[in-house]
Amino acid sequence: MPWDRRDGLMRFLFKVAFWLAIVILLLPVDTAKRDDAARVSPIEALGAAQAAVEDATAFCSRKPEACEVGAQAFQTFGEKALQGAKLLYEFLAARFTDTTDASRSATGSIKRESRPGEHTLTPQDLEPAWNEPGPRAVPVPPRRPS
Repeated sequence: MPWDRRDGLMRFLFKVAFWLAIVILLLPVDTAKRDDAARVSPIEALGAAQAAVEDATAFCSRKPEACEVGAQAFQTFGEKALQGAKLLYEFLAARFTDTTDASRSATGSIKRESRPGEHTLTPQDLEPAWNEPGPRAVPVPPRRPS
């Protein structure tokens, strides 16, 4: 029984890793930061991956060009992953940050703009709807005979 659970978990992890790799490969990369020598086409990357699978043991010593292209492909993959993380961070920061630099006043304090749905309670809504009950008498258990 425990092996079935592990197999399902491993299958799930492989699927997640596969789809995450596909998403990262499809992300755009900032070409202004890269030089022309580091660019690798998807076809070259696929060829390098196939060469690595065919000759997994010591393929760098036998096919140094495949190792070099593979290293460049992994570098491109890492750059895309970083770019995707940066885009996600900027999106989330813009979405969930309450303050902006433009909302700072001359004194340096942060003035927050109200959003729709904020500050909609009336003074009657803010008053408590119940009164705290007074102290209750707690019954004391009867004394035991000594």
